[in-house]
Amino acid sequence: MSDILQHREAGVLTLTFNRLDKKNAITTAMYSRLADELEAAASDDSVRVAVIQGAVEIFTAGNDLGDFLNNPPVQQPGGETPPVMRFLDALRSFPKPVIAAVAGAAVGIGTTLLLHCDLVYAGDNAAFSLPFVNLGLCPEAGSSLLLAQIVGYPKAAEKLMLGEAFYAEEALEMGLINRILPPHEVNSYAQAQAAKLAAKPITSLRVTKALMKQSQTQLSAIMVDEFKHFGELLRGPAAKEAISAVMEKRKPDFSKC
Repeated sequence: MSDILQHREAGVLTLTFNRLDKKNAITTAMYSRLADELEAAASDDSVRVAVIQGAVEIFTAGNDLGDFLNNPPVQQPGGETPPVMRFLDALRSFPKPVIAAVAGAAVGIGTTLLLHCDLVYAGDNAAFSLPFVNLGLCPEAGSSLLLAQIVGYPKAAEKLMLGEAFYAEEALEMGLINRILPPHEVNSYAQAQAAKLAAKPITSLRVTKALMKQSQTQLSAIMVDEFKHFGELLRGPAAKEAISAVMEKRKPDFSKC
């Protein structure tokens, strides 16, 4: 069975993380599938809304570290765009409503992808984290811009610099999510909201979204810049120490980084 499930019904495209044995950790192949689906749906008139969801237990643990080390997301001059960048760009530019349904942990890109969604519903068991600095890396997915726009600079600095987990109540208070629900109701509620949107005039929805996104004119360039720095830091000593510490289940030592 695929690690990304795709379902289309009544104008709604649903993409589901389906790798529970690995806590829905995302591989390069999964990013490729997500990018393919969003790119195709963007120009498919039969798709009016997209939903991204996980399981009751977990949304996603972020990048699969083993796959991440074997397939580092580094853009080579003249080479193909890494799948994670394809996915993020497809999500950033998706012209129709995108809904996220989050239960359990949403680590790293599991949180930053939410910044590109129009509506986010979370279970009361949701736990968000942006551990990039703790991994010797930097923000990605435009989060250095979008998080501050959504929650304000001081709160964004706290979340991005300390990298500590925060939970559904605080995420709601910050404006990161729209509503908190019991975990087993999150996906069904997101589907009900998607059905409401799918019944509305798609041209009006597209224009409304485009108008609301007008202030994000620098977002694409910022995402490219983030990715450049991310790739450089990924090859640096701090990231190597942090990732080795995670794999070896020990505390990292950044005293020389």
